[in-house]
Amino acid sequence: MPIVPDDKNWTWVLERACPECGFDGSTYSPADAPASIEANALQWRRLLLHPQATQRPNEHTWSALEYGCHVRDVFRLYLLRLNLMLNEDGPQFENWDQDATAVNDRYADQNPTVVADELVTAAVALADRFAAVQPDQWDRTGFRSDGAAFTIDSFTRYMVHDPVHHVWDVEQGYATLGNG
Repeated sequence: MPIVPDDKNWTWVLERACPECGFDGSTYSPADAPASIEANALQWRRLLLHPQATQRPNEHTWSALEYGCHVRDVFRLYLLRLNLMLNEDGPQFENWDQDATAVNDRYADQNPTVVADELVTAAVALADRFAAVQPDQWDRTGFRSDGAAFTIDSFTRYMVHDPVHHVWDVEQGYATLGNG
């Protein structure tokens, strides 16, 4: 069964703590992103190797596998977008329909072990690129297709929330399945 698309504007996570996962983008230092991304990827390996990784906790929530595919693709997409911000002045990001990607790429049918490996590889590449950002580059800008403006600083804090939040989502799902 398809998941109802998430159409929330999550940019508020730059201003206050997320009441669900606890991530606080207003106090997060983008300099911590490389270590945060790599640590998060290790959590995903554990979540994706769980025996119930392919099971949805309910008909409205992705499985750990589907969330893992999404996070892998977030890491890949943000690497592309970070490179655009570093190499172009004020790039416009193409819209990414994460829900269409989940269906078209058949997230639910992918292999959790392969996804875990791909996610870690994508995380390391993104972490390495963030580690190379120079102090004078944090204010470079980019624009989402809906017009939201980001600096590399805010882009980093916004991005780090996504995989952290989805670890929380999966852990809640496993608790629902009785294996928290």
